[in-house]
Amino acid sequence: MSTVAETTIARKAVTRSSGGESTKGAIFLSLLCLTLTISVVFLVALIFSVAQDGVGRLDTGLITEYSSRFNIENAGLRAAILGTLWLMGLTALVIIPIGVATAIYLEEYADPTKRINRIIEINIQNLASVPSVVFGLLGLAIFVRGELFGANYSLPFGLATGRPTLLAGALTLSLLVLPVVIIVSREAIRAVPPSIREGALALGATKWQTIWKQVLPGSVSGIATGVILALSRAIGETAPLILVGAASFLLFDPAYDKTFTALPISILSFTGEARAGFLDLAAAAIIVLLVILILMNSVAIYLRNRYEQKW
Repeated sequence: MSTVAETTIARKAVTRSSGGESTKGAIFLSLLCLTLTISVVFLVALIFSVAQDGVGRLDTGLITEYSSRFNIENAGLRAAILGTLWLMGLTALVIIPIGVATAIYLEEYADPTKRINRIIEINIQNLASVPSVVFGLLGLAIFVRGELFGANYSLPFGLATGRPTLLAGALTLSLLVLPVVIIVSREAIRAVPPSIREGALALGATKWQTIWKQVLPGSVSGIATGVILALSRAIGETAPLILVGAASFLLFDPAYDKTFTALPISILSFTGEARAGFLDLAAAAIIVLLVILILMNSVAIYLRNRYEQKW
């Protein structure tokens, strides 16, 4: 066979292959657009329905008054809103130092060829996909009941005393989202070019000075985004809080060592009540939760744009 004929056959084969890939790509893109369109339509319909039911309850009393089973018209979400803010604040205090420190160790110091480090990495990745109810059972045993492997113990700050406390709920949520923070932080640290580290070391900086002065500032936007997204997941979790003993109706402000409630728990409780007024209150609680969620995501977008560095 001549060279010209072989070239023609090869060109036709490439053209046929490219045409097949283009068709598959077009089908995939069409299915993706269809799926996104359906999702957006359902989301808009859900938000419209919730806003229609709950907009009438949006007043100052919703924030200043406590929830009540008997005075539905004047019932508010004060304890649930404060409980949610407490939970998010304490969870952030736990996951930021532990998650970032773990990511630095695994990315900058750990030897990936050692079996123990590979086991840690695999377990962190697997923990990110564990159902939240499992973390709730773990938090109930460790932080509320004080039982582990058949042994009883007590902890400071009101933990492991058999009483459900807000700090126990925050620690349980921290266990839930900590793997996500570690994974995202590692990706952000890994994105810093090796030339930055090599340049700092060449100028006489120590390894820790290089990490503190160059690597962490360069990865702070990715870390902050991961933390906010992890908190955005934690704010909507209900199952772990139910298992650690979150209350439905509270008539006092929550504290770290007291019984607590949160917006997801209140929404679940209100929707389980038979009277119609509770459905409107649940819709208003959903609106408040969405507003807090949007504000948190806005902070993530601002931090990403503010501290993003292009190498």
